[in-house]
Amino acid sequence: MSEDAEGLSEFGYELGLLMRVRRTGWWHAGVGNPESVAEHTTRTAQLAALIAAGEGADPARAAFLALWHDTQETRTGDLPHTASAYLTKPDPRQITADQTGRLPEGPRELIRAAVDEYETRETLEARCAKDADKLEMLLQAVEYRDAGVTRTGGWIDSAQKDLHLETSRRIAEAALTVSPLSWRER
Repeated sequence: MSEDAEGLSEFGYELGLLMRVRRTGWWHAGVGNPESVAEHTTRTAQLAALIAAGEGADPARAAFLALWHDTQETRTGDLPHTASAYLTKPDPRQITADQTGRLPEGPRELIRAAVDEYETRETLEARCAKDADKLEMLLQAVEYRDAGVTRTGGWIDSAQKDLHLETSRRIAEAALTVSPLSWRER
């Protein structure tokens, strides 16, 4: 068996942890079984593509960047914002470098470049992906609120404050006025 194949399969298993890592901040709001990081990432990537289309950016690139934005949480877990007073946030690029160290050069550099682009936010696609991360949190907060979790206002306010693109702000504004099940009623 080749070292490349071993490295890729090991990384594939590590990425599988994202299906079991829960978005821990929601426990503070009283959500008993919050969504996984993988579930959050899926909708974030989808929203990144939609935002990018609205902003004239490359939807595929924005979605690709969003796919890698939280992969480091296989190593750190999902740290809620309340941890920032006690911990120094690790550099996602360093974690990604460690995670991808055994990958073949092509995949290794592809992933590292995507994480770096997302973190620096110098491209419109990276800003679309970052806004998608915040917008996904807002949608999740509204869904939890609709399901009876009453302490979601801080997440909604935080997400709205951190949206920078016009398309994202318009989606958020609409999301706060329609039911999470309005799509069923059409």
